[in-house]
Amino acid sequence: MSGLKQAQTLSDSDYFEQLWQLDTEWFEPPNHRRGGWSGVVKYVLETTDGAINVFIKRQENHRTKTWRHPLKGIHTFQKEYNNILRLTANHIPTLEPVYFSCDASRAILVTKELIGYQSLENISPLNLSNASRKQLLKAIAHVLVNMHQAHFQHNSLYPKHIFAKPVANGWDIKIIDLEKMKRTLLVRQSMLRDLGTLERHANQDWSMKDRVFFLQQYFNEQPLSKKTRQLLHKIAKPKKAKRH
Repeated sequence: MSGLKQAQTLSDSDYFEQLWQLDTEWFEPPNHRRGGWSGVVKYVLETTDGAINVFIKRQENHRTKTWRHPLKGIHTFQKEYNNILRLTANHIPTLEPVYFSCDASRAILVTKELIGYQSLENISPLNLSNASRKQLLKAIAHVLVNMHQAHFQHNSLYPKHIFAKPVANGWDIKIIDLEKMKRTLLVRQSMLRDLGTLERHANQDWSMKDRVFFLQQYFNEQPLSKKTRQLLHKIAKPKKAKRH
C-alpha cells in the first residue's frame, strides 16, 4: 500500500493529497494536452472492508465545457463521475466508483477494477462457440438499447469501451469511458452515432451474419424490416474526412 492510509481516517483534503502524491508506475502513459495532463494507475486500495483492486485516474487542467458550465467548463473526470452515477441510477451497467474529489485545477476519480472482464476489442469471435457468440452479441445489444432508450449517447463507443465477462447464463456487460457521454432528446440520434462508431471499428473477424444478428437483437426484428435495413446502410456508411 506504500503507506497510503484509509480514507475513513483522513479528511478529504488529506486523502486527496495522498492519492495525488502516489508514486507508482503508470498503467497508461499520461495524456498531455492544452497545458494539462491526465493519467491512470492500477492500485490495491485498503478500505475498512478490505483490500480492493482499483484504477486511480488523476488529471490537472483538463476541462470540458457543458451547457451548465459553458465558459469555464468542469473537469473531464467530474463529468465522467457524474455520468457513472447517471447510468447506475438508470440500471445501465458501468464502472463502480470508489472515490471522487477535485479542487480548482485537479481531479481524482477512483473506480473498482473490472476483474474477469475483457474489452470487446480483445475478444475474438473465432475463439467463441456459436452459442456463446450469440449470447455476447445479444447481451451487448440489450445494454445499448437500454442506454439509448434512456436518452444517453456514449459519443465514443469503440469496442475498447465495452467490457464483457462470461457468466453462468451468458455474458455480463459494462460500459466504460463516459467522459464524452451526453443526454439527447432523440433516441435515433444516439443510436446512429453510437452504432455507427461501433460498426466502423468492430473487429473484422465478426462476420456479416454476426452483425446482422446483433442488429436483429438491438431492433428486436427478425428479419430486419426494410426501414431498418435502410437505416443500417446509413450507420455503416464511412464518415467523410474533415477538410483542413
